[in-house]
Amino acid sequence: MTLRVLLGGVALAAGSVAYVCGAQAADLPVRPAPAPVAPVTYEPPVYNWSGFYVGGNIGGGFGNSSWTDPFTGANNNFSKDGFIGGGQIGANMQFNWLVVGVEGDFDWTGLKGSGTDSLGNAITTKTEWTSTATGRIGAAFDRLLVYGKGGVAFAQDQSSLNDTFGGAASTSLTRTGWPAGAGLEYALDKNWSNKIEYDYLGFGSEALNLPTPAFPAYSSSASLNVQEVKAGINFKFGGP
Repeated sequence: MTLRVLLGGVALAAGSVAYVCGAQAADLPVRPAPAPVAPVTYEPPVYNWSGFYVGGNIGGGFGNSSWTDPFTGANNNFSKDGFIGGGQIGANMQFNWLVVGVEGDFDWTGLKGSGTDSLGNAITTKTEWTSTATGRIGAAFDRLLVYGKGGVAFAQDQSSLNDTFGGAASTSLTRTGWPAGAGLEYALDKNWSNKIEYDYLGFGSEALNLPTPAFPAYSSSASLNVQEVKAGINFKFGGP
């Protein structure tokens, strides 16, 4: 009898302990689930425009020459247009979004125009090539560069006269002037980029002496302005 009572007491005590532990466990706060981890994404590096480059370009040119009639003093305007093509070389340095650089270019042109003076003498003018040496400044939007340029411009201009008596004379001169331009350039990869550009080249008036047997003192002056629209491609050495 005593053993039965003892075993019953042990079972009752064990049940009480289990009840108390279960109640305490139920009263504990629920641990929150861990926050989800955001997936890792790859962002390509921002393009760097710094470096030396070389390239080529093609496009069209539009010129205007103003001649002074040696007999009346009036101005005769000759428009001319044609194909242009050549190359460029330069270097850029990037500071955050600001890109500064220098560039030189050279383009063969087919700009040619003609007209007559007050006596019917035929005048022909041809711009054989243009060249510029400029500074560039622009704003970079990753792979897109928006820029402006300015500096000094050169042009080889040839003029000729065929008078009404069959005489002929010609002269050639290298003009010096100023350019102003703007363009967009887009990087295709770390080395190659393409661009589109507009340039205005202004040249002052130059004296022209075109003596023929019938007009030994034929003298005039002519000014020249050229507009160029060209597309180009550049190769930049090195890469970001």
